[in-house]
Amino acid sequence: MPNNPQKNPSMTASNFKIASVTLFVAFMLTIMPLPDWMVEFRPDWVTLVLIYWAMALPTRVCVTIAWFTGLILDVSHGAIIGQHALGLMLVIYIVHIQHQRLRVVSLVQQAIVIFFLLLLKQLIVLWVSGIVGHAPNTWLYFMPTVTGAMIWPWVYIILRDMRRKFGYRASY
Repeated sequence: MPNNPQKNPSMTASNFKIASVTLFVAFMLTIMPLPDWMVEFRPDWVTLVLIYWAMALPTRVCVTIAWFTGLILDVSHGAIIGQHALGLMLVIYIVHIQHQRLRVVSLVQQAIVIFFLLLLKQLIVLWVSGIVGHAPNTWLYFMPTVTGAMIWPWVYIILRDMRRKFGYRASY
């Protein structure tokens, strides 16, 4: 079997490479400058990409990866160290527990679940910011949750097609 990752060790390494490249692109989209009116509507690209890869490759994208990704996100945003990491860890943990159920539901149902996962992450970040007195005072703080849920079907399809194009299979 040519697609068996146990017999082809480069395939599991390639799975991780494509996930790393897409995560890097998500970081670039996150720090890319936008017009002032559009900043509040920027989706949480990093979380969306991590959720996809945690669903597609649960043995490769784990809570530890989410922690380190969150720390990098904290540094890039100039936030309190650990607030994004804590949110990403909890979201990826939930995805790991439910990844087989999430994979079989429709994209609309996935988008609803993604909305609540993104909302959970935003609430954790808001909670930590509020503890230190840096909480935002506008409801637009939650707009990345809405836009992230709205673009989830496209993110899912693009990442799935990339994974299929390069012949990667999930290893459980």
